[in-house]
Amino acid sequence: MEIRGLAAIVTGGASGLGKATAAMLAANGAKVTIFDLNEEAGQSAAKEIGGKCVSVNVADEASVAAGLDAAEKDHGLARILVNCAGIAPAMKTVGKENVPHSLDAFRKSIEVNLIGTFNVISKFAARVAAAEEIDGERGVIVNTASVAAYDGQIGQAAYASSKGGVVAMTLPVARDLAQHKIRVMTIAPGIFLTPMVEGFPQHVQDALGAMVPHPSRLGRPVEYAQLVEAIIRNPMLNGEVIRLDGAIRMSPR
Repeated sequence: MEIRGLAAIVTGGASGLGKATAAMLAANGAKVTIFDLNEEAGQSAAKEIGGKCVSVNVADEASVAAGLDAAEKDHGLARILVNCAGIAPAMKTVGKENVPHSLDAFRKSIEVNLIGTFNVISKFAARVAAAEEIDGERGVIVNTASVAAYDGQIGQAAYASSKGGVVAMTLPVARDLAQHKIRVMTIAPGIFLTPMVEGFPQHVQDALGAMVPHPSRLGRPVEYAQLVEAIIRNPMLNGEVIRLDGAIRMSPR
């Protein structure tokens, strides 16, 4: 699908992978709307690329519907959706002094990362399904999972479960939406230089990068965005999860 002139939505587009993706889409001529709860950072990111930002809670049905309405009012019907919104809590199944994992924390991970992703997918796709075809397709959806879906580390039970759900739903959702000519792909990034990682001491960043076989460094958000671009442009990419990780396989801790 050609990007130029299309409307696009990027959830979690105020920072990290989402911000780099929003910038890539805008540079390729898309009209970009960022969905992010961090409205100040979102407005700043949107201003940088000449886009729009809407405060949206991806796990809330009414909030997503209102966000899609606002995006469509300004940019027309979006044909590209990139889901980058997510949280990454760290908590052991049984913690210090034998305290069990907080069920609320586990539930929130599922609510934001998995249910939030599906919530935006379903509402976006319902609108695109009624649109005219563009070169044999109607839209493209790219989700964000994580290598934690396959080799989650100690303390990642909630996070890995939520991202594993995103991996598992990729094929059935792609099959569901095939009749509407909407493609669905997922990227599972390894260790990337996101704002959270940037907050680590330099020696910790270096140690994380050294874990990657090749290239032996942290991933760059622009490299995630490059893969999103390739997915959008290649009509045969559908129903699959791509690990973007430099061949890393995470150790237990």
